[in-house]
Amino acid sequence: MNKIDFHVHITPPEISARWQKYAEKEPYFALLSSAPYNRFAGAEDIVAALDESGFDHAVVFGFAFRDLGLCRLVNDYVIEKARQFPERLTGFISVSPNSAGMEQEIDRCHNAGLKGIGELYPDGQGLNLDDEKETRALTGICRERNIPLIIHTNEPVGHSYIGKNKIGLEKIERFIEHSQGLRIVLAHWGGGLFFYEAMPELREKFRDVYYDTAVTPFLYDAGIYRAALALGLAKKIIFGSDFPLLPPSHYLPPLESLPDNERNLILGGNARRLLEKY
Repeated sequence: MNKIDFHVHITPPEISARWQKYAEKEPYFALLSSAPYNRFAGAEDIVAALDESGFDHAVVFGFAFRDLGLCRLVNDYVIEKARQFPERLTGFISVSPNSAGMEQEIDRCHNAGLKGIGELYPDGQGLNLDDEKETRALTGICRERNIPLIIHTNEPVGHSYIGKNKIGLEKIERFIEHSQGLRIVLAHWGGGLFFYEAMPELREKFRDVYYDTAVTPFLYDAGIYRAALALGLAKKIIFGSDFPLLPPSHYLPPLESLPDNERNLILGGNARRLLEKY
């Protein structure tokens, strides 16, 4: 069974080497890049980490800047490296949702072989996630081109950390409500929103929603996996490491105790099915 890491950040060398320059006009990038635990990774770093952790493939994306020109810069790098390592990397598109030229950039990258959009930062990019008028252009493009979307989320309670935002679970629910038919991956377990799939009306509304496991070791007890399985979500949990923040291997011990079928779905089966729907 091929192991797929669905949440990996890739950064062009020119940005890694001079990140302070790019941070001057991008407050959210400055915030995250200046964190003491921040790291940057190029394509070769990612392939090496996959090999070291026993993973076969990664979904990679650059930083979602507010400036669409910077999104183009990182997208060019993702396109180049996805072509260089086609068996190891699948590229997603970085985009500024409120920028003129967004649709053209999505089409350019889509035509160049990138398979989805994300990871979007609603708070960092100034996107009112629950405003249907504001998100309609983006969600319409995704539906028309049948491409999935990764959204950054975080839990509304617990300890504070750099990058934790105030996008509440209610806003995410409203976004999904008016984005039916769009395949959405909520990063970081959807900020805990997956627990509410125990409610039948939410389960139906969230039928095209997936949850990735990025930064689980920093946020949750290992029992979160079995909690998700107990809710019947085995086909909706997608492995993501948030590399280079953490290597994929750091996540594996709790997964080893899961039943084989469910573990295989989380480590690659669900991601493969999601990408094959494209």
